[in-house]
Order: sequence, then C-alpha cells, then structure tokens
Amino acid sequence: MSAASLRARYLGDAVATASPQQVLVMLYDRLALDLERAQVAVAEGDRLRVNEELQHAQAIVLELLSSLQVDMWEGGPRLAALYNWLVSELVQANLKFDGNRIASCRAVVEPLRDAWRQAAASLAGVPS
Repeated sequence: MSAASLRARYLGDAVATASPQQVLVMLYDRLALDLERAQVAVAEGDRLRVNEELQHAQAIVLELLSSLQVDMWEGGPRLAALYNWLVSELVQANLKFDGNRIASCRAVVEPLRDAWRQAAASLAGVPS
C-alpha cells in the first residue's frame, strides 16, 4: 500500500471514529488550512492552486451551512448568515484573485475554529 493510500485510510478512519464535535473542529482546521494555502498561492501568482483551495474551502463552508440546525439555538441565524457571507467572499476572492478577501475570511474563520476547538475540548472534559 502506498503512503498516500495509507494516509487516506488513516484520515478516513479518524473521521469515521470522531465525535460530531471533533468532526466540526476537523472541518474548521481544514478550512483554515485551505485559506492559508490560498493566500500563499495568491502571493506566488498560482491561479490554479488558488482556485483549488478556494473551491475546497467553499465546499467546507457549504457543508457547515447545510448541517447547521438554525432553529436549535438563538445564534443559528447569525452563524448561517456568516457562512453565507463566507461563501460569497470566497467566490469573489477566487474570481478576482483577491488576497485581501482571503485574509478577511481567515480573520473570521480562525477565531471561530479556536472557539469550536475549545468548546469540543470542554465537552470532552479535556482542559484547553
């Protein structure tokens, strides 16, 4: 088995055995990584890589939005609006090859990721 297929199997197993909170943190971690990579690609002038990273980021945000149960808590509608804004910004960043928009998205996503990570750790009883 190749190293790539072993890695894919490991990641698949990690997601399959993760709690919903851990999966949410994994999605946010990957979203932040996609945005970081897209920003680097903009700086390097690599439009193809920017497109790939931002499309993957959009897919993650759309998954987060589709799984959000807006009516379950009072912050749900605001989080849904934020996800919709992120999708719009990511599309525009991709179309306009705009590193500033990517930076704006990172400025929103990274604190959210950290908050979800802290909440997941609290639920798991792990000190953060």
